[in-house]
Amino acid sequence: MPVLWWSLTIFLFIIGMIGIVIPLLPGTTIIFAAAVIHRVALGEEHSVGWWTLGGLLVLTIISHVLDFTSSSLGAKKFGATRWGALGGLIGTIVGMFFFPLGLLLGPVIGVLAGELIAGQELVRAGKSTWGTVVGTTAGIIANVFIGLVMIGWFFIAALWH
Repeated sequence: MPVLWWSLTIFLFIIGMIGIVIPLLPGTTIIFAAAVIHRVALGEEHSVGWWTLGGLLVLTIISHVLDFTSSSLGAKKFGATRWGALGGLIGTIVGMFFFPLGLLLGPVIGVLAGELIAGQELVRAGKSTWGTVVGTTAGIIANVFIGLVMIGWFFIAALWH
């Protein structure tokens, strides 16, 4: 029976990593859920402890914070006004309701709209919007790293017994 749970865990880890790169699935949440399922199914003797699950939960939360803030931070780095950064954050939240395309376009449209509302010229607004793309890409790269750390931590903790 442990082979079944290990297989399911590895399968969910793969789906989670795909979900980090393709915004159709909540990647790190799936990775965390896989660790919890593994722990509940096999118990502490054959899986990870509660401290490991707590650490994985913290990394999952950090990942979600990055998802919500990376586009706005990128826009700010490229000179966005407060309106542009706010637009990026609002665009991210609204974009979640227009899944999956909205997750990609929401922040971009939000920053552009915010910059235009702030009275910025189209070229400057475009630069801030490009910052959104850069920030979102950096956020995805950071989340891939977080996902790999989560999986590595899980395997080390589970197999260390």
